[in-house]
Amino acid sequence: MRRSSWRMSALPALLALCALASSRPAAAAGGLTGLDAMSATVMQEGQSSFSGLGLRARLASVRLVPGVEIMPSVEYWRNRSTVQPFGIETSRRDATLAVDARYAFRREAWSPYVGAGFGLHFLSSEVHAPALGLDREQDSVVKGGLAALGGVTFPITNRVHNFIELKYHHVTEYRQLKINWGLSFDLR
Repeated sequence: MRRSSWRMSALPALLALCALASSRPAAAAGGLTGLDAMSATVMQEGQSSFSGLGLRARLASVRLVPGVEIMPSVEYWRNRSTVQPFGIETSRRDATLAVDARYAFRREAWSPYVGAGFGLHFLSSEVHAPALGLDREQDSVVKGGLAALGGVTFPITNRVHNFIELKYHHVTEYRQLKINWGLSFDLR
């Protein structure tokens, strides 16, 4: 199956959108409140664990309950395996564009949070096994899926926090559980 060119431009388009949103000054009552960079341990249905990366923005609005943030994000992982004696190479990828909402329970030393959201998963699988008659076969699919998350942030400074969270993506036939950890940068 051929890759579509619009799929390759989805990630740069989202990053450009985040850059434009961050170039405007955040209003005191709402707007861009922070950015998160994260690494993940991904456990996908039927696979062993592997690593992924992600970036997300945190937005607040006076129209929402205090403590609720909207988080547009992009996440990516790739898992590649080689079975040398048989000449088999496999690769699976997922680039996810998601929007989550989370509620933070504010505390002095640490802040737990819970949330839910929806993501579009751009999934791709590829296998190269000439001895088995498969020469660079590929399958790509785009699937939507609900997500649930819970985590905790720990302050390092007034504006920098580290966090750890557990996030579940309910994507039919591609369910994923992620342990995310990273740094949060508050912009106000």
